[in-house]
Amino acid sequence: MTRVDEETQLFVEKSRELREEFSNLIISFREDLWNYCRYLTGSAWDGEDLFQETLLKAYGGFYQVWQPENPKSYLYRVATNTWIDHCRREKRIVGSLEDIDEPSEAFVDNLELEFALEHLVNHFTPRQVSVFLLVHVFKFKADEVASIVKTTRGAIYSTIRRMEKRLSKLDLNTNPVLDETTANTLTESQKEVIQKYIQAMNDGNLEGVFSLLSDHLHHEASLGFQEFSKEAIRKGSMQHGLPPYRAEEHCLWGRFVILKIVDSENGPLIHDIQYQDVENDKIVYHRSYYFRKEFIVAAAIELGMTPELDKFPIDWDKK
Repeated sequence: MTRVDEETQLFVEKSRELREEFSNLIISFREDLWNYCRYLTGSAWDGEDLFQETLLKAYGGFYQVWQPENPKSYLYRVATNTWIDHCRREKRIVGSLEDIDEPSEAFVDNLELEFALEHLVNHFTPRQVSVFLLVHVFKFKADEVASIVKTTRGAIYSTIRRMEKRLSKLDLNTNPVLDETTANTLTESQKEVIQKYIQAMNDGNLEGVFSLLSDHLHHEASLGFQEFSKEAIRKGSMQHGLPPYRAEEHCLWGRFVILKIVDSENGPLIHDIQYQDVENDKIVYHRSYYFRKEFIVAAAIELGMTPELDKFPIDWDKK
């Protein structure tokens, strides 16, 4: 091992230690933050991507914080600004928040929030949606919200008032948004590859799985690890072979995915959720949500199933 290799390995180990400390620091905020990202984007899939990007940015940016910072506000600020930046790059109108003279009284929860949330992204700009969620759902004070979305306290009050008035005039029993996107479509040859992959998984046929993988496959286990070739996978995540879990195809929030199911004394449990991209009859990208508690728990609720919370090396049931 060269000196550079040794220094790189030491840096990786220190980074993992710091990541664990960061995870412990924010553990009580994660579930609400995931829901915020989902409602802010109007999609569980986009919300999950935003959530992951938020955690990576927040972790990577903490070294720039020189004064004590409320970690909850910090996370929501990173999530909000990241989403607004995405919308700007997509040339979406993010909107401005006008500061109109409004009484600065406490907000009143007089809306059917469960229904209102489904309409936000259809009727309001991304900045307005973020303000509404932060105030009405996640109970931030107006001053905190003003800091998070980069505006004035008066603009927060006037924005909420106008949104409440507009929502009160809508039929909140129609046009749900959280239906997600239409199911991803695959060609017949791509479907055939996925079915062969599922069959090989269920047969415990490791070489059958590897025969379907591109030599340059990108394997991403979100917020856990990444591998960038078939050989890296053979020496890494699959070095001990295929675990005896059942693979099933399901449609989740409009996307076809593979669930890895473990049978327990309490019935079937969702062990992992995966999807693959196929090109030229080979799997070129494999994404696993094995390490994503908030995502798997929400998916289990959506599918009417139960998540596996006690699994190596995570032990979610103990956190």
